[in-house]
Parts: sequence; C-alpha cells; structure tokens
Amino acid sequence: MTLTADDLRERTRKLLDEHDTADRSAFLQARFDAGLAWVHFPEGLGGLDAPRALQSVVDAELAAAGAPDNDPRRIGIGLGMAAPTILKFGNDEQRKRYLRPLWIGEEVWCQLFSEPGAGSDLAALGTRAVREGEDWVVTGQKVWTSSAHTARFAILVTRTDPDVPKHQGMTYFICDMHAPGVEVRPLRQITGEAEFNEVFLTGVRIPDANRLGEVGEGWKVAQTTLMNERVAIGGHAIPREGGMIGIAAKLWRERPELRTPELHDRLLRLWVRSEGVRLAGTRLRQQLAAGSPGPEGSGMKLAFSTLNQEISGLELELLGEEGLRYDDWTMRRPDKVDFTGREAGYRYLRAKGNSIEGGTSEVLRNIISERVLGLPSEPRVDKDVAWKDLPR
Repeated sequence: MTLTADDLRERTRKLLDEHDTADRSAFLQARFDAGLAWVHFPEGLGGLDAPRALQSVVDAELAAAGAPDNDPRRIGIGLGMAAPTILKFGNDEQRKRYLRPLWIGEEVWCQLFSEPGAGSDLAALGTRAVREGEDWVVTGQKVWTSSAHTARFAILVTRTDPDVPKHQGMTYFICDMHAPGVEVRPLRQITGEAEFNEVFLTGVRIPDANRLGEVGEGWKVAQTTLMNERVAIGGHAIPREGGMIGIAAKLWRERPELRTPELHDRLLRLWVRSEGVRLAGTRLRQQLAAGSPGPEGSGMKLAFSTLNQEISGLELELLGEEGLRYDDWTMRRPDKVDFTGREAGYRYLRAKGNSIEGGTSEVLRNIISERVLGLPSEPRVDKDVAWKDLPR
C-alpha cells in the first residue's frame, strides 16, 4: 500500500496523542519506532518505505505541536552521512545496531576521511588497515574531523592494499572512537574555537564485523558518503530569507544609517542569488525523492559556500568599525557545527571554512564540469599506478 500525506498526518497525530512530548528521549524513541524518523527508510529502521517527500508532512505536524526534535545540528554527520551509508552498504545486524541510537542522538558520529596528505585527493590516503584474524589493525592520522571529541563512532576509510591503484585498495569501516589507540587532539580555528580535531590511530583494532562494503571497495562506499555530505551541507531546506541572507537583510532594515547605494546594489544581487539557490535546493530535494544524491549536490554545496562568504563580507562592511569587534575568543570545543554563529565577526571568519569542508570549491568545480556538464576530465597520470609507487 502506498502511503499518502493524509496517512502520515494521521500516524503523526496518533504519536502525539499517545506519547508525552515533555519526555524528549522517550518521545524520540517512540517516533523512531513508529516509522516517523525518516519515512523513506525501511520499516523497522525508523521508516515506512514511504516517499521521501512526505517527511515534510511529518515534520510540519510535529513542529506545530511543539514536539522535540533530535537536535540535528549536533548529530548532522550521523544523519547526513553515516546513516545513508549504513543503510546502503550495511548488513541487517549493522542497520539494527546503529541507526536507532544514531537518529535519537544517543550516539554522535564523526567522519575520519581527510589526512594531512590526502584532503582534496582523498584517494591518496595512507591510513593502513592490516588484517589479523577477525580484526583489522589500523594505524594512521586523520585531520579536520568535526565532532571527534564528542563522537562515539566514526565512519573511517583506510588503505588495505598498497599494491593496486589508489582508488582500488581502500576499505571502509565503522570505528569505535573509545577504542584503545584512538587519540583526539583539538585544532583551534580562526574563530577561537576548536570545532575540528586531528585524530591519531595507533594499532586500533576494528572487528571485520564493523566493515561496510567489500574489502577493496572503500572508494565506492565513500562516494555515497560524500554525495550525501554535500547535499547535507548545501541542500537543506530553509525558508525565504533564511540563513546568512536573512541576517544581512534584517540588519539593512533595522540600521538605515549604515546604508550606501553600492552596498544596496550588492545586497539586492546577493538576495536574488540566495533565493535562486534556495529554490534550486527545493528542486534537488524533489529529485532526491526519486533516488540517491548525484553530482548535482556538489553545485549546491559550492553555491552555499560562495554565498556565505560574500554575504558575511557584506555584513562586515555594512557594520564598519562595529564589525571588527569580536565578543569572545575563548578556546572552546563546541558540540555542534554552527555556520551562522554568534555575531558578524564570527560569521565572517567561520564562513572561510565553508569552501574547504565537505569538498573544496576547486574539487567541486571539477566534479560539476566533468559529471554534470560533461566536459573533458583533467589528465591524471597516477590513475593506473600502484599506491605504493606514488610520489609523496
């Protein structure tokens, strides 16, 4: 039976009638068990095998009732990257073990992908995983890891075969961040915070049962994660004048003494571009309802990064000397990613990272040119060279 919007409203209202929203944890557990967590997931895993587009019906009903959510900014990596990867490549046992506590927010996830020598060229990564019986022993270093200091688990890509070309010798694991040999160190950012971390893995033992996908197919699994990551960053739903442009527009309306004709022209251009990107995001989510994310998500993430940097720069110029003030440079390790932040100075500095995290803007432009526009790819001289023979 195909579920309709009315069916979802009825199920949501039943959930609200039968469960107390004041008990946040119990309510979220009941919501997951009712299949109203992510309706497009299978039954028994927080979903109803319903069209993805119907999730908005559930969310609207719950929001109108003042029901608690699962604090998606705190668990964004789990929701946007780990969950779709586990759903696609995990076995039944892995799905049942990880998806429920992930969605409820009982277990925070992080992403162990980038390395000091493998950021934009992720396939060059060198963190080694060597098989020992039923375990893999992992040694290496990861960097720019959001939420590693609060994470219970990580999605991890490793090098398991150095004798084949770099894209072929990778394997993907679920890593226990509390396992012996895992060390997390803060990386202080220009904002003063240490939202990111570097993670050292020294002889970390990971059971083969925690592998996602086949041995040597880590690149294939990672592509699912990366495509979902870019949609999660750049393709989320926002209302008109939501996000950065809403902050700048509000300042413009409330502080007429700051206005100049040149800044007015720039604000209008950025407003139109922001609205265009917002509508494109709506279209992208409609396409997602029919399948998995594709390279189009790279375009959304690129637009998100560019706009955030330009709008935060405009806001700083509009404020003049006021914009140079910074409220607090205290070293802290936040438990959630906040792109819009506290004040104009924070937003301006934090936005600089948008063109790096989730895929650099340079790499995203290559993806768009090759996979969306069909332009010739850049020459790659290392495509058929064994990883161990690559210059480093």
